[in-house]
Parts: sequence; structure tokens; C-alpha cells
Amino acid sequence: MPYLKIQTNITLNDSFKKDFLIKCSNLLVDKLHKPERTVMVVFEEQQTMFYAGSYNPVAFLELKSIGLLETQTQNLSQSLCNLIELELEISPDRIYIEFDTISASMWGWNGTTFKVDL
Repeated sequence: MPYLKIQTNITLNDSFKKDFLIKCSNLLVDKLHKPERTVMVVFEEQQTMFYAGSYNPVAFLELKSIGLLETQTQNLSQSLCNLIELELEISPDRIYIEFDTISASMWGWNGTTFKVDL
């Protein structure tokens, strides 16, 4: 269900990267109240990225989830930017986040979708 994709132009060592992905997953479980077994986090490093006239560290995040509300995005933006700044040392003013809510019938998993027929 929640899917977080992080693209950045920095590089992390494998051990740090694994710990970082766990922290991202835990944040989504906490903020979205979704079971951890449904959370996926993808980290794409060493991307060629140019933003605001420089190649300085930058990140682009995509967060997709069933039932994501506009009222949640401000808090999620703050929490994700804080985590990225703390862990990756990327300034929040160099982080873009795209939020997208997906209908349950448009999210497949385990040979079916999350839509529940009543």
C-alpha cells in the first residue's frame, strides 16, 4: 500500500542504506497507520540531478498510498524532510515530495487488489 520512492544524487554505504530504509518504513507505519507488511520503500542513489542551479545534494520523493488525505500531507512533508535532513544531510529546501492517493481497486497485491467487495 504505502510506497515511498526516494531518488537522490548522493551515495550511501549498504549498511547505512538498509538502516535508513527501515527508518523510512517505520515513519510511514507511524504516520499513515498502515501495517508494516504493506509498506514498500525504494532508494535510488547516484542519480544525475540538477536543481536550483547546482548539483548539491538533492532528493525527490514520491509517496503513494490508498486513502492518502490532503490533510496529512503537510505533516508528512515535515516528517519526511526532517528524516532526510537528519539521515542524508540534505536541506529541506532541496527536497521535493509528490503525494498521490490511489484507489483500492487500482492497487494490486497478492493476485488481487485492496478493494473489498461488500
